[in-house]
Amino acid sequence: MFRVLLCGVGSFCVLLATALPAGAHPVPFSYLDLRLSGQPAGEIEGSLVVHIFDVAHDLTIDPPERLLDAACVDQQAAAIVALFRPRLVINAGGRPASAQWSQVEILTDRQSLRVHVRYALDSAPGAVTVTAAMFPYDPAHQTFVNIYDGKALTQAILDHSHPQITYFTGTRQGALAAMRKFLPAGIQHILIGPEHILFLVGLLLLGGSLRQLVVVVTSFTFAHSVTLSLAALNLVTPPGRIVEPAIALSIIYVGADNLLVRDGRDVRAWIALAFGFIHGFAFATVIKEMDLPARAIGWSLVSITVGVEIGQLIVVAAVASVLGALRSRSEAVGRRLAFAGSIVVMAAGTFWFIQRVFFPGGVS
Repeated sequence: MFRVLLCGVGSFCVLLATALPAGAHPVPFSYLDLRLSGQPAGEIEGSLVVHIFDVAHDLTIDPPERLLDAACVDQQAAAIVALFRPRLVINAGGRPASAQWSQVEILTDRQSLRVHVRYALDSAPGAVTVTAAMFPYDPAHQTFVNIYDGKALTQAILDHSHPQITYFTGTRQGALAAMRKFLPAGIQHILIGPEHILFLVGLLLLGGSLRQLVVVVTSFTFAHSVTLSLAALNLVTPPGRIVEPAIALSIIYVGADNLLVRDGRDVRAWIALAFGFIHGFAFATVIKEMDLPARAIGWSLVSITVGVEIGQLIVVAAVASVLGALRSRSEAVGRRLAFAGSIVVMAAGTFWFIQRVFFPGGVS
């Protein structure tokens, strides 16, 4: 549906640009088509269509209609290519691809110019990053991008605030490239998330065997990954005004359960499982900002999940080691530490809950 809508918008913009009087400012759009070769060596064939008004502005050609004259275009061809070369950058496999630009073609009916470009690659890339900042003078300018990979088509709109897209190919190299990008993102999500770390610390305060702690962490990861995937696929996306206070309540609950535990009862794995579903939704916004690739969304989600598990194990290893060392000195010290730590966890959760319910615009 999105692709149909995007194509419809693009067609409408072309018609509108054609219908405008020659002296009027056209709709600010450029069009970029990229075709990935299936050959082992790899190559990218591209064509860029830009309106004469934008080119004329940046090359100080007046009136713009001079660019519909073949003699003028031939004279300005080198300048036109030089204008585009730094503004359209293709990175393949993490390295800038060298561009070979062809002759400039006049599209009189669209009042536009078209330039063909070819990128020869050393090998078939796993990921292709397109950066297009075609006409910085106009902050409203947009570039419609079509990426053809065999029969697959990926579309995007690049503009002043979003000038880049990374496309992951449907190959083994594409899967590896997705893993290299999103596995660290999963680790970072845990290590820079104070709510997640405090929730884990609360679960670890009572100590336990290595097996118990691994079960607790894995339960949290499983639940977290389920809702993370649902959010990434736009199947379930509860509003942040519900999710954020619920996360704070989960932290309060963990601290309170530590204080109320009796007779060796240990339900921390179930607590981690139950509240892991809520914590997973907190990553929904971050996931959407990542622009997960449709061709490699499975590998991306798996990589994020593995990264989350690694991040949690890092936290568990560090916190459990410190708590274990303190507890080994004295059982009384361990009990006092669990009590004081649980109070701190509850206090932080209460602060976040009040802030997110009554002062949602405040700073976390």
